[in-house]
Amino acid sequence: MNIPNREEFLKGCEEFEKHEKRDAMYKVATFLVSHFWGRPSDMADGLGVLLLTWNQAFYRYGIFDFDKLEGCIADNFQKIENFRNRDISSLSNSDEDDIRDLFNRFLEALQINSGKMQGRKSPVAVAKTLHLLAPNFFPLWDDKIARAYGCYYNPNPTEKYISFCKITKSIADKVKCYIGRSDKTLTKLIDEYNYPKYTQGWI
Repeated sequence: MNIPNREEFLKGCEEFEKHEKRDAMYKVATFLVSHFWGRPSDMADGLGVLLLTWNQAFYRYGIFDFDKLEGCIADNFQKIENFRNRDISSLSNSDEDDIRDLFNRFLEALQINSGKMQGRKSPVAVAKTLHLLAPNFFPLWDDKIARAYGCYYNPNPTEKYISFCKITKSIADKVKCYIGRSDKTLTKLIDEYNYPKYTQGWI
């Protein structure tokens, strides 16, 4: 597992801010989820802002059912809220069943609802959703990031995501001392390092 040194980590975060224009959607979605916390219908709309922009390549074939997403949030709200009040450093083996359950439920809720790709699922969309719901706890990934950490999600995305959470915790423990004052969560900053390095090759 590659844990970046201070210079490399901060360079990745710098390159992310320089190149990545879509972060505006992340800010808007984060605000909406927070503002409407406890109102599953509005929370689903807030999540949709990010998913239909960051995951446009996947959802161009058809979108998820917002009612199913709302129901998934409502049915699992207490579990979600428990994770929202924690950060990645508190991850333990006892969390695995709850993470597994949430990941599987959102994997179903976020599948393409109609069209020729009906039923197709996106582990990337699930990670983004979980991160927005509990931004200090759940990490973000994509295809290239998952592969870089040995966590490529075919054919078992749920178990691979649990492994990725554990790796992210190890990284967080090392890089937290690199960061001064920031309004971003540690899991988001780690993604802002991973994305330039593994997804885009900017560093």
